[in-house]
Amino acid sequence: MSTTSITRFLTGITTTGTPHLGNYVGAIRPAVQSSLRDDVRSYYFLADYHALIKCDDPVRIQRSTLEIAATWLAAGLDPERVTFYRQSDIPEIPELTWLLTCVTGKGLLNRAHAYKASVDKNTEAGQEPDDGVTAGLFMYPVLMAADILMFQAHKVPVGRDQIQHIEMARDIASSFNHLYGKDLLVLPEAVVDEQVALLPGLDGRKMSKSYDNTIPLFVPQAELKKRILSIVTDSRAPGEPKDTEGSALFQIYQAFATPEETAAFAQAFADGIAWGEAKQLLFERIDREIAPMRARYAELIANPAEVERILLAGAEKARAESAPYTRQLREAAGLRSLAQAAQGAAQTADKKAALPVFKQYREQDGQFYFKLSAANGDVLLQSKGYANPRDAAGAIAALKQQGAAALAGVLAQLEALDCTQQQAAAAALQQLLEAAQD
Repeated sequence: MSTTSITRFLTGITTTGTPHLGNYVGAIRPAVQSSLRDDVRSYYFLADYHALIKCDDPVRIQRSTLEIAATWLAAGLDPERVTFYRQSDIPEIPELTWLLTCVTGKGLLNRAHAYKASVDKNTEAGQEPDDGVTAGLFMYPVLMAADILMFQAHKVPVGRDQIQHIEMARDIASSFNHLYGKDLLVLPEAVVDEQVALLPGLDGRKMSKSYDNTIPLFVPQAELKKRILSIVTDSRAPGEPKDTEGSALFQIYQAFATPEETAAFAQAFADGIAWGEAKQLLFERIDREIAPMRARYAELIANPAEVERILLAGAEKARAESAPYTRQLREAAGLRSLAQAAQGAAQTADKKAALPVFKQYREQDGQFYFKLSAANGDVLLQSKGYANPRDAAGAIAALKQQGAAALAGVLAQLEALDCTQQQAAAAALQQLLEAAQD
């Protein structure tokens, strides 16, 4: 398969807490299935730097890293097929974080949901707005952007609460690209799977550690059964028809069963199955899927050196990409050998003499766009999307042939321009027109 048809997917897993059935159904299982696609290159990383924002217990960080790595491997993630690594094993990530920090506006970070929530909570309590807010929490979106941008991810599967972070990563990447005159960083897109199952917990609310209503993924068989037997149900007796709608027990079963099994279970509800029998069927169905993984998980937990070996091999594979890419980004930012100073000055002179340039391209949304960039890389005009590439090309042709005179006719199809930007764009168009006439 051509490498141009490969889409890069990247998934981060924070190393705090113990995975539960909701994590497995909502994230782990679909991610592992996605990693088997031939048209996808998958990156999975243990976000232990991120974990430091939420947890200050070193023992818990280390233990959770082992548990979560073992969970993904036991669930079928193939480290030979994907790039599976620990965030802290990639020194280029914090370096890129700093490069991105230097182009990220504080105003952008002020709007981050997690930071705003902390400020609002403090304000309501009559405390200083930033009381208890660490720089780590404030800079979280930049580190997340570095995670994504380092491996040039096209798609990032996230929940709806994380969409903002992907949008911020795009904004930060655009600022970097704009400043250094090249499309060095790939602008990622959020992928939200509306079909992902959100499992209810033991009490019927969303399964969450914060509600203390979870069923840990790899508890011993007896403990799994005990947890399932404690799922809250109504008081309908054996023989009375039972509703599948709103039933936590039924929803959990459906997340593990085939359509045929689900239909049979729904019929059993209609026929008045006893709650105890229904819970036994749920236990058996979950255990049938989880038991083989539980055994593999136990082997890995008992052999942390093997997990460490796998992670270090993944880091080596990841760094084969991140190290040369970081050198490229450093050079673009001017962090380069002094022996290249003369060459850099010559390149700068060439850029000043060069003409502005139009670029037409297609985005992931299927729309066609164009932009006009100055010789130094500054974007002077940025179009909105066109459904037809000929329309975009026609607008470019008009601007080239008529210069600034055509600008008014296409303003509605351009991103908003202030007076200064319009003047710069008009000057560039006039420069192109004069060059064409010469």
